[in-house]
Amino acid sequence: MTSFGAFVAQAAEAGALVVQPRMGMAQAALMREGLLATRAAAAVTVGTITLDSYTRTGDLDAARRALAAGAGLNGYPIATHPVEVTRAVLAGVADAGFPVQVRHGSAAPEHIIGALLAAGLDATEGGPVSYCLPYGRTPLHEAVARWQRSCELLSSMREFGADPHLETFGGCMMGQLCPPSLLIAISVLEALFFRQHGLRSISLSYAQQANARQDEEALAALGRIAGELLADVDHHLVVYAYMGVYPRSPGGARLLLEDAARLAVRGGAARLIVKTTAEAHRIPTVAENVRALETAAAAATEEGARPRPAAPPDTGIEAEARALIGAVLDLDSDVGRALVRAFAAGYLDVPYCLHPDNAGRTRSSIGPDGRLLWSAVGSMPIAGLAEGGRAPILGSAGLLAALSQVQQRYDERAERSPAPAPAPAPAPAPAPRGLPASR
Repeated sequence: MTSFGAFVAQAAEAGALVVQPRMGMAQAALMREGLLATRAAAAVTVGTITLDSYTRTGDLDAARRALAAGAGLNGYPIATHPVEVTRAVLAGVADAGFPVQVRHGSAAPEHIIGALLAAGLDATEGGPVSYCLPYGRTPLHEAVARWQRSCELLSSMREFGADPHLETFGGCMMGQLCPPSLLIAISVLEALFFRQHGLRSISLSYAQQANARQDEEALAALGRIAGELLADVDHHLVVYAYMGVYPRSPGGARLLLEDAARLAVRGGAARLIVKTTAEAHRIPTVAENVRALETAAAAATEEGARPRPAAPPDTGIEAEARALIGAVLDLDSDVGRALVRAFAAGYLDVPYCLHPDNAGRTRSSIGPDGRLLWSAVGSMPIAGLAEGGRAPILGSAGLLAALSQVQQRYDERAERSPAPAPAPAPAPAPAPRGLPASR
C-alpha cells in the first residue's frame, strides 16, 4: 500500500497539488460519507479524520457519554469508537489511491496514535511545541516527553513494512500574528525532533499570512532549510489556507482560498489544507468541503500553467530562521531538551501566546501591505537581522484591526468583483503515476 508521503510525492511529480479538507464527524456513517465524497472530488485529494475535543484532551469518558447520548461532538472520537467501527469506516475507501490522515491537536497523543494504528492508519500531525503552547497549559517538558513516546510508537510500524508519516504543525503557531521566521524555525525544529525519534516521512507546514510575497519568501526559505537539514528523510511542504479571521462573504472566502492555492504552487508546496466559504459562520458541510477542494485544485492548475514570477526580495526571513534554529540546536544534542531550554531562555518566544512556558516578551505587528513584522524580539537571537526597523507595538485597537485586516480586504475585493458565472465541474487533475486513475 502506498504511504501518505509517497502518494504526495507521486502527485507532485505528476504536477498536481494535493488538496485536503479539515473534516471530522462523530458518527461513523457520516465520517465514511465525508471520506467518500472527498475521494470522489474533481481533484487529487487525501482524506482527513479530524478528532473531537474530548479525544484531543484525553477525556475519553466524556467522549463515550456524548456518543452514547447522541450529543454533538466536533470531530470523530477515534479512541472511543470500537476499532472495528473505524476499520469499517475505512474499508474500501482508504487505499493506495486515497491515503487518510488523522488530525487532532493533542499535547499528549499516545492514545490517539494507538487508536489510529489499530485501525490501520499511519499518518497524523502535530508536534511537541505546536500542539502544546497554543492549546492549553500542559508543561512543555511533559509535551516533549509524550510526543517522544508517540513518535517512537508511530515509527515502530516501520518494522512491519509501513512508512508512517508525521506532519509538523509548527508553521501554524497561533494562526496569525507570528512572523514567518519563527514559523519556519518551529516547523523545522519539530521535524528534526520527529526524525530523531524514528520518522522517515515528514511534512513541514506553513500557514498563509497576509502578504503573498512575504509568504513566497518564507516558503522558499523553509524549502531550502528543510532540504539541507532533512536531506536524509522524505519530506514535503504543506500550506494551510489562512487560519485567522476569515472573510464573511462567500466571494471573499473563495478569493482567499484561491490565493492560498496559488501560493502553494508558487512556493513549492506539495499539499494544501483548504478552508470553505462557511468558515466565518459555522462548521462546513461535506458539500462545501468538496467545493473548496475543487476550487483550490482549479486555481492550482491555473497557476501551474502560468510563467513563474521572479523570486521575492530577501527581507531577512531566512537569516532570522537560521539564527533561531542554530541557537536552539546549540543548546543540546537532544532536540526535545533543546526546545525546552530554548523556551526557558527566551530564544524561542511566540508573540501573544499565554502559555506559562512562553516568555511572552515578543510582539509583532502587521504593516499596511500586510507584512508581518517584529515589534519586539525579547531574548531571541535575531536583533538586527531583518530588513528595516521595528514596527510599533500594537495597542488593543491596533491588534483588533490587525486581526481583521485579511477579512476586510477580501470581503472588499469580493464586493468589487462580479461573481463568477456558473461553470461545469473541472476535469479531474491527472492522477499521480502508479496510482489508480479512478479518483
